[in-house]
Parts: sequence; C-alpha cells; structure tokens
Amino acid sequence: MWTEIDAHIGQATGKKFQSQQRRSVSGGCINQGYAVSNGKLNYFVKLNQASQVAMFEAEALGLEDMLATASIRIPKPVCWGIAGNSSYIVLEWLELDGNSNSGEEMGRKLAAMHKTSSSQGFGWKINNTIGSTPQINTWTADWAEFYTKHRLSYQFQLARRRGGNFPQQEKLLAAIPELLAHQVQPSLVHGDLWGGNAGCTVTGEPVIFDPATYFGDREVDIAMTELFGGFSAAFYKGYNAVFPLDAGYEKRKTLYNLYHILNHFNLFGGGYASQANRMIDQILR
Repeated sequence: MWTEIDAHIGQATGKKFQSQQRRSVSGGCINQGYAVSNGKLNYFVKLNQASQVAMFEAEALGLEDMLATASIRIPKPVCWGIAGNSSYIVLEWLELDGNSNSGEEMGRKLAAMHKTSSSQGFGWKINNTIGSTPQINTWTADWAEFYTKHRLSYQFQLARRRGGNFPQQEKLLAAIPELLAHQVQPSLVHGDLWGGNAGCTVTGEPVIFDPATYFGDREVDIAMTELFGGFSAAFYKGYNAVFPLDAGYEKRKTLYNLYHILNHFNLFGGGYASQANRMIDQILR
C-alpha cells in the first residue's frame, strides 16, 4: 500500500518520493492519520476503507475551493485514491503550534473567505460528508428551503432509523422559513468548524482543515465555533471587524448547531438525542 501511495505522491509532485519514516498521528474520529517523510519532504496521509474514497475526493475539492479564495491558510491536497484495501488522501504537512495567539487574524481571514459567494445559490458541486455522514449539497435558490430539506430533514430521517424521538420535529421544520427570514448571501463555508479543525502553524499563521465545504449562510461556521469551544474572544473581534454578523445571529445559532448535534447522535448515539430535544425546545420558545 505505502509503495503505491509513495509513487502517487511522486507523480503528483514531479519529485520521486520514497517514505522512510511513517508515524501515526491523529486523523480525527473517522480516519487513521500518518506523518510520512523521506527525510526531507513531509506529508500528512489519512486512510480509510477503500469504499470511502469519494469522501477523500470531496475533501480535496473542498480544500481546493477554500485555497482558491487566497484568504486563510489551508493544507494543500497533493493526491488521493485507493491503494490495496484502503482509500487515502495526501496533504501538505503543516507543523502546528497549539499555543498561538493568532485568534484575531484567524477571524479576519475566515471573514475574507466567507466573502466568496456563488451565483448558483446554496449548495455545492457535489455531495460530501459531515464526519462520515453523507451531506447533501443540491443547489437551491432559497436558504431556508436548503437548510430545511438538505440539513435538518435529512438528519432527522437518519435519526429515526437509529430510534431517535423528536416530538417537536415537524413544528420546528415548519417554523424554519420564519426563523431564517433574514437576507442571506451564499458564502463559501468550512462546514465543520470546531476547535479540532483549526490551528496555527509554528510561524503563527492560522489554518483550518478537515472541511465539509459548501455555499451556505456564513453564520453556520460562526455558530459551530461556539458549540464545542476552542475559539477566543479575539477571533470574534477579528471576524466582526471585517464582516460584522447580522442582527439575530444569537437566536439563529442554536438552530444551526442543531444540525451538528443531530449528526453526532447519528454517528455516536448516546445523549445527543436529549441534547437535540432541549435545543429544539429552546428554538421554539
């Protein structure tokens, strides 16, 4: 497997590559991660089952779209494919430093990325994944319709199959057009922006990775930064200095974070269903 991956790296970069060192590093909850090196060049490799290659292709395309905005630092995708029984994606290696004070710069640069829009509306070129859950990105002109159909309704359908019970589901879905009545321009969003998918290089440059990219309301990214913590007050100061949040965000953020809590129920089960029901009650008050 590694011989095939090394060869693909060489083909993609035009520089022959033969890994001499491979060490396991975090690849998130879904994938295995490895740092590979030939002593001079370093890459980050994520592995999964061969059947998951489309997930890595979508990740690469999302990274490329974010890179094209020339705003915030993104690890460059090198290549992806199938080797043996595994699918893989190879990314630029970025040495991260967990003790940076670059929050304000990260906020400014994320705001710059969010200013990238789409004339096609809300959605994306292909479906991708949120974690390992399919994420439907069918182009839709209306944001409330997109969020109802392709985000919450889809997650509720999956949750029912897992035995989830959400008594106020239909009432919530019917209320979304009113809850999301603000003017929304499609923004290129990261889509899965919690603290574990953001960091800073050893030189102090903010970086985001592991995206679930699409064009949506930029508030979905900001809301998720509040869901699991990890972002400083300076981050929000920097963001609002470039692209101030619209009035009503504080009410909408719980609705946007409900998507991720439902997804966590679908991925991991446990107490996420009760958390989702509490959020629904809060939204409908």
